[in-house]
Amino acid sequence: MLRPRWVLALLFALAVAAAFALLGQWQIERAVEQSTTVERATEDVLPIGDLVQPDSPTEQIATAQRVEVRGMYVPGDTVLVEGRLNHGVAGYWVVAHLEVTDAAAGGLPVALGWAADSGAAQAAADAFDADVAAGAGAEAQIVGRFLPSEAPVAPDEDGDPFAMTTVAVAQLINVWADYDDRPVYFGYVTTTDAAPGLEAIASPAPEQTFELNWLNVFYAVEWAVFAGFAVYLWYRLVRDAVEREEQEAEEAAAATAEATGVTTRD
Repeated sequence: MLRPRWVLALLFALAVAAAFALLGQWQIERAVEQSTTVERATEDVLPIGDLVQPDSPTEQIATAQRVEVRGMYVPGDTVLVEGRLNHGVAGYWVVAHLEVTDAAAGGLPVALGWAADSGAAQAAADAFDADVAAGAGAEAQIVGRFLPSEAPVAPDEDGDPFAMTTVAVAQLINVWADYDDRPVYFGYVTTTDAAPGLEAIASPAPEQTFELNWLNVFYAVEWAVFAGFAVYLWYRLVRDAVEREEQEAEEAAAATAEATGVTTRD
């Protein structure tokens, strides 16, 4: 092992192992970096115009953010969305149509509250529309949580073809009266204060989770194995060289002994 060529081979193996170790460290850093959750102040109330614009996709920073928005409700566009859970109980959301006035103009769905049965939800929706119609032109100030639009779901074959189970903007603009090419926000707001006859929608702050990227961890382990194998390969080469030299020495000694025996007999 102390021969110059094997010392140089050891230094090379250690350099290779160090490179593999650095690659393993990089994989671990990637696993942690990709799993880091960026904390956002979702409970601070921000103007909706600072987060989203109509006819534009909803960015991650706006999802689940509490917002404030001012606008005018459109009577007659209020609908029920069924199958919505509130504290684990299935029921109905009452979703109204708000035309935003304190930011870029556009239609915005607003979930006014929850009811356990369709009768109570429809009664609350009718009463809300009547109040809006009675105070035509009055602006409303809303505070709630902004959430991205959901995907529309086709109703069952035997079910109500007009029933809604998701708050899908693409579906709502087809049932809002006289809504043509006007701008629309691709998200909705669940109000903090429920409309009369409804319960407030449970909309807690999003949970902050942390999970490692196990694929990167697996790669890091692989690099550690490769680093160990580089040193082990050097050891095996040295050991093979020693065994080969010992075998050659034994063969030479045997040949010498055989030659000496032949000379003695002669």
